[in-house]
Formats: sequence, C-alpha cells, structure tokens
Amino acid sequence: MPLHRTTAHPVKPGSPFDDVYALPISEQILPKYKMPRSSSDPRAVRELIHDELALDGNASQNLATFCTTWAEPEVHRLMDECLDKNMIDKDEYPQTAEIENRCVHMLADLWNSPEGETTLGCSTTGSSEACMLGGLALKWRWRKRREAEGKPTDRPNIVAGPVQVCWEKFARYFDVELRQVPLLDDALGMRAEQLKDYVDENTIGVVAILGVTFTCVYEPVDRIVAELDRIQAETGLDVPVHVDAASGGFLAPFLHPELVWDFRLPRVASINTSGHKYGMAPLGVGWVVWRSAELLPEDLVFRVNYLGGDLPTFALNFSRPGGEIVAQYYNMLRLGRDGYRKVYEACAATAHMLAERIEKMGPFTVLYDGRGALPAVSWRLTDPGTAGFTLYDLTDELRKRGWQVPAYPLPAGRDDTVVQRVLVRHGTGHDKIGLLADDIGAAVDRLMKSGPGGHAPEQPGFHH
Repeated sequence: MPLHRTTAHPVKPGSPFDDVYALPISEQILPKYKMPRSSSDPRAVRELIHDELALDGNASQNLATFCTTWAEPEVHRLMDECLDKNMIDKDEYPQTAEIENRCVHMLADLWNSPEGETTLGCSTTGSSEACMLGGLALKWRWRKRREAEGKPTDRPNIVAGPVQVCWEKFARYFDVELRQVPLLDDALGMRAEQLKDYVDENTIGVVAILGVTFTCVYEPVDRIVAELDRIQAETGLDVPVHVDAASGGFLAPFLHPELVWDFRLPRVASINTSGHKYGMAPLGVGWVVWRSAELLPEDLVFRVNYLGGDLPTFALNFSRPGGEIVAQYYNMLRLGRDGYRKVYEACAATAHMLAERIEKMGPFTVLYDGRGALPAVSWRLTDPGTAGFTLYDLTDELRKRGWQVPAYPLPAGRDDTVVQRVLVRHGTGHDKIGLLADDIGAAVDRLMKSGPGGHAPEQPGFHH
C-alpha cells in the first residue's frame, strides 16, 4: 500500500477555525472607558456584545412600553436595505422622500383633513419631536397675532392635562408656561369644564391627549373643542387645539371610527402620532400633520441647498435614518385599514380578557378595562391599607418571571392613588397575556401568604 507523509499545520491565532470564546478579546473584561488599541475578530465582538445584551429585559415581556417590539421579517429586510439612507438627503434619496410624503398624506386622509392632498406634515424621530414642532407652530402663530395687535408676547402659556414629559420639555426649552390641569377625584384625564380656569389671552393652545400615558383613556377632544367654542363666544379668545395622538392616532380611526376627535373639528390645528407605537413601525419615527398649510408658519421652515437642491426642512435634528419611514409605509400597504382594524380588535379583546381576570382576583379595582380607548388595562388596590402588599411589591414579584409591569402614582390631583398598567401591542398575544394573568394570580397568593419581605412558604428542593 502507498505511504503518505503528513505535515502538522497547527491552527494559528486568528484563524477562522478558532472558537470565538478562545480569542484574545474573549479572555478579558470588555473595555469601558478607553477604546482598545488593536482590532478584534468580528465574530467574537458580535458574540460578546450579544451576551451583554442578553442581560436586558425581554422586550416582548415589557408591558410598560407603547413601542413596537415585534415586526414581520419583511420589515427587518427593508430596514437592512435602508441602513445607508439619510432621510434628510432628499435629492440623493428621492424615492424615500416620496414615501415619506405618501405617509403624510395618508395620515392626513386618515385624520379627515379637509386638505388631505395639499396640507403639510413631516416625519420626526418620534412623537416627542412631533409634539415640539406642533407646539412651536402654535407659539409662532400666537406671537404673530399678538404683535399685529400691538400686545406683549413675553408670557405665552400652553394648557394640558396629565401629559407625557415631552410637553414639560417643550415648555422649558421654548420658554412657555405649562399650565397642567390636575385630575378631578373621579377622572382619568382632563375634563373640558376645567379649561375656563386655565386659558387666557396668552394661551397659545390647548393640548388634548388621545391616549393618556398614565391611564390609557382618550381625553374628550370634541367636548374640549366645544368648551373652547363657548369661551370664545363669551370672551373673544380664539384658542387652537393640538391633539397629541401619540398612541391613539393609529388606533382610533380603526377601533373607534365613530369618535370625532380629528380634523373634523375645525379648532383642531395639528395632530401628532408615534409611528413606532401603535403604528407598528420600528423605533425611531413619529409624524405631525397640520390641518392646512397656512397653519405652519413659513419662518419656521428652513431651506437648505448644500445637498444639491432646495430642501425645505422643519425639524429639531438633521440627519436621521430612512428605514423606519419605509417600514411605516410597508405597514400601511401591508395591512390597509382592514388589517389595522383586525390587529387592534384582537388586541382589544385580549385587554378585555385581562381586565376580567384582574377584577376577579379580589384585591384590585380596574380603572380602565380596555374599552373605548387604548387596548390596555389599568388597576389599583381596592384597599391599600388592608391588602398586605403594595403594587410596587407586585411589580417586583412579576419581575422574577421576566414581566415588566409598572406601578406608579397618578398625576397631580390623584397622586395618592398608585396604579399598575399593562399595554397590549401587536405581537402580544392572547396566550401570553393569559400566562401573565396566571403569574399575577400566583404572585398575589404568595404576597398575601407571606407579605413583602416576609418568610416565603416552604419550597420543594432544587433537583437538577
């Protein structure tokens, strides 16, 4: 038989055959304060960062967030294709700009704009930026009117109920007094009859919330508008409304089409929404639309030509990715009105199920059961003094199973009431919420037997 001589070829460091956990970067604590001097194997770097990210909470169990945590594979592919597209470069990426324009007009139509094909709007990095742009337009129009009347412009205010922190930022950053209306004893949002004590000649606008962050209800935009109509008839004050529909803008048209909250009300000047909340787009996109083009003051719009053409822009930032906008357009085409309706009818039915189970557990009073507004549930302890535990204790218990369910006090006026809230989003299925309800029930049983920080009931041994 023939003989064959063999030569040893030891695997050299850095070979593609090296195990990623045996490479130099894998055998040290990752740098935290200084950039490393040398390069490292991309497989190892990716795996080590992946391992650290695994220490985050599971996004699908984060029932506190309004933001999208699940997307179809096609969305991931489109996002990959758009990694190199800068949304601001409309001359370089004209089709992405056209897709943004289509989304604006589809939203204007969805919100019953009388000038849906010609009105103005834009994408933003989220609803917070969109709120600030809407607020700036209110302030500029108020200031221009006051100047024309020869009146002072140094004390603008904006009136709102229990708003998200972005409105506090707007007020502080742009020197506007935020007049925040406290909650009445039995209320979950601002009531129209409270407005008369807060609006005056310096009010640039009233913010109505379609989906209150703390309680998940819609504020009554139609009644707020009617009250402002009454105030104008009595005093002459003409106060516009901005609807912060960060959560409800992609829900109300499908779940509650009979609800009048949008541009059907002439006093509604502008509306914002979050594409990355119930719009189902990935994180990083919001929208703001004005009722008509003249409601966006021209001197707020900058025109930039260094990118190769006349570029009108109204934003608080400049460069940003185009993928989220493309993904938003995908969802609009993929689902259509019927698809959005079906998805959120399923979410609402899941919320109703959870509300019923929470109500039957004994120690809770459901404040909002998922009917009439967001697909969500909020509740409080019926008698905090005798329950034997707090909702903060229950939050800690649920974290042991990975659930992130927030507990927090309501805003001013009802800040002695602590609540918990669960949001049901696309991808948060009926079965998963059923498992959550099981875990809430089990946690309540444990807390009622042992109390927070008490002796846990006897547990079986750990067998493997």
